[in-house]
Amino acid sequence: MADIKKVACLGAGTIGSSWAVYFLSKGLQVKIQDIDKNQIEIAKNKVTSFLNSIVGQGIISAEEMQTALKRASFTTSIAEAVEDAEFIQESALERYDIKQKVLEEVDAAAPGTAVFASSSSGLLVSRLQAFSKFPERVLVGHPFNPPHLIPLVEIVRGNAGDSSVQVAWEFYRQIGKVPIVINKEVPGHVANRIQAAVWREAIDLVVNGVCSVNDVDAAVCNGPGLRWALMGPNMIFNLGGGDNGMEGFLGQFTAPFESWWADMAAWNQFPQGSQRALIEGLKEEIGDRNTGDIVRWRDEKLIGLLKLRDLL
Repeated sequence: MADIKKVACLGAGTIGSSWAVYFLSKGLQVKIQDIDKNQIEIAKNKVTSFLNSIVGQGIISAEEMQTALKRASFTTSIAEAVEDAEFIQESALERYDIKQKVLEEVDAAAPGTAVFASSSSGLLVSRLQAFSKFPERVLVGHPFNPPHLIPLVEIVRGNAGDSSVQVAWEFYRQIGKVPIVINKEVPGHVANRIQAAVWREAIDLVVNGVCSVNDVDAAVCNGPGLRWALMGPNMIFNLGGGDNGMEGFLGQFTAPFESWWADMAAWNQFPQGSQRALIEGLKEEIGDRNTGDIVRWRDEKLIGLLKLRDLL
């Protein structure tokens, strides 16, 4: 079993800061690193703000927040951040050249037993592993934003050793995450590919005048989205087959689904005018609300859902 107490968070942007808050809230000692001194100051404020938000939602107490802050340290040095790390969560900019520099410094300073997990949402893990002298300990541990709330972590193994994958899976699991292991490298991993497929169809419906941006969003969050918060599409349709499960569902709905797929969007570049339609449609949907208000509302409702599912 993974018994990890010391974590290094490399890259202190929004994702890195959110990861740090989650680790701190779980009682871990966290070193937060960024090469930019200004970003370090921003990260200090973000960490405090994120912790305050989960205190306000009753996830941790004010006393636990103060204790958590004492377990956090900040540095511009990768070597200092990883020198005694047992697990490394990297969230640097999404560029191969930057990841290469990070991995070279990690190789030189980190304990040989520390697993290196990149938060990358789209870079190929095989290329990241090629940058390291120790590819067997390098993998992707891709969170969903914001990591301090959303439980999913996609572990992409590539050429990582079985022991590293097991350590990462057990670690994420022990701190309350829901890890999945992706055995075959594909662009975008799993969840983003599903999102991309749904979004393409949503855009196509708007572009073709079927409905507005607001109505597409309303259809998702008041229809299938409610079920998706509880179970995945395969289980949903399995239940749709009644006592006969998926076999019953396929027997009844294969033809309709195939006819819908034949009529669905298949483009791989934004159609002309689609981006402007999205921007204008969202202005109408947002109205007089601001981004901060929407984020606070989203996080409050997310926390409620997570509590309902016993994930907090």
